[in-house]
Amino acid sequence: MTEPLLKLTDITRNFGAIQALRGIDMEVRPGEVVALLGDNGAGKSTLVKIISGGLKPSSGTVFFDGQERHFASPSEAKAAGIETVYQDLSLCVNADVVANFFMGREITKKVLGIPVLQEREMEEITAKAIKEAGTKIPSLRTNVEHLSGGQRQAIELNRFVHFGGKLVLLDEPFAALGVEQTAKGLEMIRKVAERGVGVIVITHIMAQAFQVADRIVVIRQGKVAGDIETEKTTPDQAVELITGGTLSIAGMGRGHASTDPVQQGKGN
Repeated sequence: MTEPLLKLTDITRNFGAIQALRGIDMEVRPGEVVALLGDNGAGKSTLVKIISGGLKPSSGTVFFDGQERHFASPSEAKAAGIETVYQDLSLCVNADVVANFFMGREITKKVLGIPVLQEREMEEITAKAIKEAGTKIPSLRTNVEHLSGGQRQAIELNRFVHFGGKLVLLDEPFAALGVEQTAKGLEMIRKVAERGVGVIVITHIMAQAFQVADRIVVIRQGKVAGDIETEKTTPDQAVELITGGTLSIAGMGRGHASTDPVQQGKGN
């Protein structure tokens, strides 16, 4: 077993009197896809914001890439190799594919003391990255506004991998995509993981979680209700964890179904 890329230990987060997270323990290993499931208000978004530097935990420890980390901002987490990809992405729609791929990282060479963009070099690097992803884009000089949702996600994900990303958080990445684009997106996630990148996918669609994830972590009322290997459980059993039913699974993963009466729905 490889060492965890991300390890969360007893993470809590309070908003005044409201306790959004109540002692979260969670791990993600290099090349592993973990689906994060839970009902609305379960604490998923709060947890993702803590991982990505958007929020500080009230208590607990975040270990990333073998070190204890205290990210002060999303940009600090990004510099360490953690990226969050939201539904609306972060692409500039009125710029072409190459410009978006190198946004903020443009390759320049000084000519008579003036920085000049190395357009050909950037286009060659972008073409190689997109080809490795198995994504077909008519022209790298096409403005992003003319691309499909799946093509846009390919640009964002492969930009992240190319520039040394280690952990990507995908927040409902396929909510606005059609069936065919979603299938290609799920395939792309597996390809990204095969490069050694850790992936956390937040989704409300159970079929997507079972199709792409190695493990499923269920958050209920701010706690981990279950940490289970996908191949050793079923959608119905995962739904029981989300809704607070009792659950018994033989050969569960690193985690287990909780016997906490609150998590089982008996303490409401």
